[in-house]
Parts: sequence; C-alpha cells; structure tokens
Amino acid sequence: MNECNVIFVVIILLVILLCTVVVLFERYKIKKMLETLNQMLDSVLDGSFTEQNFDESLLSAVENRLYRYLTASEVSARNLAVEKEKIKELIADISHQTKTPIANILLYAQLLEEQELPQQSMDCVMALRGQAEKLNFLIASLVKLSRLETGVFTLRPVYTAITPMLEDTVEQFLPKVTQKGLQLIIEPTEAYAIFDYKWTQEALCNLVDNAIKYTPPGGRIQISVKEYNLFCRIDVADTGIGISEEEQAKVFSRFYRSPSVSEQDGVGIGLYLTRQILSEQGGYIKVTSSLGRGSVFSMFLPRED
Repeated sequence: MNECNVIFVVIILLVILLCTVVVLFERYKIKKMLETLNQMLDSVLDGSFTEQNFDESLLSAVENRLYRYLTASEVSARNLAVEKEKIKELIADISHQTKTPIANILLYAQLLEEQELPQQSMDCVMALRGQAEKLNFLIASLVKLSRLETGVFTLRPVYTAITPMLEDTVEQFLPKVTQKGLQLIIEPTEAYAIFDYKWTQEALCNLVDNAIKYTPPGGRIQISVKEYNLFCRIDVADTGIGISEEEQAKVFSRFYRSPSVSEQDGVGIGLYLTRQILSEQGGYIKVTSSLGRGSVFSMFLPRED
C-alpha cells in the first residue's frame, strides 16, 4: 500500500471517528434535554414544580418554552386554588348567616299557626311558612351544589351492591307515595356498580321525587336496573305528564323549569345536581319521554374503574 492510500485510509478513519463523536455528542445532548423535560413534568405532577432561572445557552428553545408554559400553568393552578378557597369560605359564610334567620322564621310561623287567628291571617301565616321552607330548601341546594362543584365535597365511589340504595330510597318516599295514591315498585336485582352511596342516593332521590311530583294520583313509578359491560343503568319510569322533545335537553340546566309546571313547587336545581353527581363518578344521565305518556330517567353508573 503506497503512501497516498495510507493517507486516504487515515482520513476516512478520522472522518468516521469524528462523525461517531458528533453523533454520540448529539445523543448525549438529546438525552440531557429529555431528562430535563422529564424532571419538569414529574415536578408538575407531584406538585413540587418551582420557578428557576435557566440559561438559554444550555437549553433548547423547546425546553425554554416548556418551562414558561409550566410556570404559567403553576401560577394558574395556584390562583385557582385561592379562588376555590375563597368560594369555600363564602359558601360557609352564607350557610351560617342564613341558617339562623330562616330557622327563626319557620319557628315563629309555627307558633302563629298554633294561635287562634282569623282565616285570612292563617292563610298568610301558611303562605309565609311555605315560602320560608322553599327558601331554606333553595339555600341548602345551592350550598350543596357549590360545595360539590368547588371540590369541597369529595365523592368516594366504591364497588357496591345497588339494591340497598334502592330499598332505602323507596322507604324514604313511602309515606309521600301512599299519601298521593301512587305505586312505587322496585324490580329485584343483584347488580353491582362503582358509586358513592350517599351522593348517588341523593341523585336517585331527586329523580324519584320528581316522578312523584309530576305523576297524577293513581299512577305508577317503577325502578329497574339493567347491566351492561361497562355501565349499570338505573331507570326511574313514571306514568306522569311527560316532557316535550324540545325541552328534554333543557331539563338538566341549572334553574330551568318548564312553563307547564310553573304552578308546582321546585327551584329547577335537582336534575342539574343529579347530572353533576353522576358526572363526578364517571357516569351520566339520559331521559326518554313524551307528553302525556310519562318519562324514564336513566342513571348510568360505571362497573369498572
């Protein structure tokens, strides 16, 4: 091998070596950048992310932009936590400040009802008592809903049998059903689902209460359960006045009340609260109805995490 060939081979080897060094160095830089990004994301997930001063000569533009984004996200999260705390304090203050006056109004209304008053005065006292009870229910519902939406109340869904919740609900409404002359029936079931017992029963009670309210005497309310692969469906079917098709999407809105039931007691918050409770647990609610033929409200509860 002549001298030219040797020089050529050496040059090729040097070029290969140089390329290898460059590739390894670039891999090292990419690895360090990915490790830094990974550390940033980990610190955000575990809540330990804090602002730092980065030297842009040591980080890529993407790395620096991610830092700015995470910093902004952290600030937003802190501001949101502060706002939630303020709302929590406001709700507690409203609940505390209104509880005693309303209780006093109800007490004095009850004392007046026990007095011998003219019929016209007695009618006014009964109206006062009814409005105070409605106000008390409204404030309690708003406080409950606000606490749920702001995370003050935490739902703890567990894998539980559905039958005990259905039986407790029926027992709770039995006097009201009997007084109105309705039938309230449960279909036997051995189904299980993942749900928070207390809050899900509250959602179910809202549906049963509505069914009782809007079903004429002599009607029938039936609670049944059907199991699917991913969900368990609880149906509350009634033979009541029904809901028009154009209103079915509106009934789950906060404070919505149909003009056709304006004479009935209610504040239009029960179905909205029911939807929120189910949503917090990974479930949802649907309604099937037609005017004059009754309604079926279906609660879907997850069966798997």
